[in-house]
Amino acid sequence: MIDIRYSTGKEPFKRMTTEELRDEFLIKDIFIADDITCVYSHVDRIVTMGCMPVNAKVSVDKGLDCWKNFGAKFLLERRELGTINIGGDGIVTVDGKSYDVNNYDAIYVPMGSKEVFFESKDAAKPAKFYILTAPAHRAYPLTVIPYEKANHKKLGSLKDSNERTINQYLHPDVLETCQLSMGLTHLEVGSVWNTMPAHTHERRMEVYFYFDIPSEQAVFHIMGEPQQTRHIIVHNYEAVINPSWSIHSGCGTTNYTFIWGMVGENRAYDDQDWLKTEDLR
Repeated sequence: MIDIRYSTGKEPFKRMTTEELRDEFLIKDIFIADDITCVYSHVDRIVTMGCMPVNAKVSVDKGLDCWKNFGAKFLLERRELGTINIGGDGIVTVDGKSYDVNNYDAIYVPMGSKEVFFESKDAAKPAKFYILTAPAHRAYPLTVIPYEKANHKKLGSLKDSNERTINQYLHPDVLETCQLSMGLTHLEVGSVWNTMPAHTHERRMEVYFYFDIPSEQAVFHIMGEPQQTRHIIVHNYEAVINPSWSIHSGCGTTNYTFIWGMVGENRAYDDQDWLKTEDLR
């Protein structure tokens, strides 16, 4: 079953209640045992999915009526897919060929791939595949990106409460894709801010998926126009859809980890319109 979200503009956003903000932008219940979850957003037509295979080998098409929802014979007929495994060691099988995708590894699956299956190596430690798909115009090579082969960048400082490591997987410095970019940012103990100072990029939207948040803690995800900010309180294994006109930042009650995914006009990670913190409202 697909949860379809429709794009909300700047003006309606200003008047939305907490419940309306959460209904439109927050994605919950991403991992369900032996199932696929799917949220289709009309913001750049990004699809956010989750798969937690425990005892079954789960198809990416499980429960999806691709003819109706995508106008395609199969999910990736005109789409590309990226996934990062944040759980136990797993296997991804694409058109009959299997690939090890272990904890903190990623795989890029190109347009035209007909069959994609996810499974765990150990049911007691199930894999958790966080998945994004986006429209594509050509097929680039299927690529597994082990954690060690990601591009690791250390940024920030403990003094500014944002000491973190950005691990770039689907990124121009690592591999080619049509438009999908993905990476994982880990905040060190004592650091709680991500993406601050804030920025926008009219050229790209972004989805933030938060995890490694203890049950008694939370992250305040900040979004909206720079002078019209709102927040959504996020808990473990929850994601937020951020339109291109919105800032996207967060502050936790403890350190945490998040996966960022972007689609849009370009893939230049450093192409941001930076904002002064003192100008935020």
